[in-house]
Amino acid sequence: MAKVIGIDLGTTNSCVSIFERGESKIIPNKEGKNTTPSVVAFTDKGEVLVGDSAKRQAVTNPEKTIYSIKRIMGLMMNEKNAQEAKKRLPYKIIDRNGACAVEIAGKVYTPQEISAKVLIKLKEDAEAFLGEPVVDAVITVPAYFNDSQRKATKEAGTIAGLNVLRIINEPTAAALAYGLDKKESEKIVVYD
Repeated sequence: MAKVIGIDLGTTNSCVSIFERGESKIIPNKEGKNTTPSVVAFTDKGEVLVGDSAKRQAVTNPEKTIYSIKRIMGLMMNEKNAQEAKKRLPYKIIDRNGACAVEIAGKVYTPQEISAKVLIKLKEDAEAFLGEPVVDAVITVPAYFNDSQRKATKEAGTIAGLNVLRIINEPTAAALAYGLDKKESEKIVVYD
């Protein structure tokens, strides 16, 4: 039976997990870490770096290093959050048919395409760890994400070659993960 991975596609860091034998297990990336920076960089040599390698060169390549892409995921350029991100982030955020996109060295990328590069790395790390192909995934999003942001996140998964079974609110995922091994009834609070 094919395994389903769970992905926390975070603003700063992302991680991937698997549910096996009654418990959730974080899958380490190829660097041996439990989290991967949600950073994508484009080098002058035409390479695309993702994760730690992208983060390491960010100081010397700020205009071509994309981080916090989740802040504009599924947003229209005229939205307040998009305008705030455009002012704060060092890379070029542009209007593409009304929606947010980024321009890197004359090429335009949607937030979904950038996020897909992070998802591809997570997928590859999971496949290397599990020793088998991974297709199905569940991806978490902030509880405040609207329908277009959720749809954009699912689209990023599709671009990455994943069959996104479900988009789940981050607090819901945390509550589920916490309660999976509980036998007794108890109350918990999840704050996100």
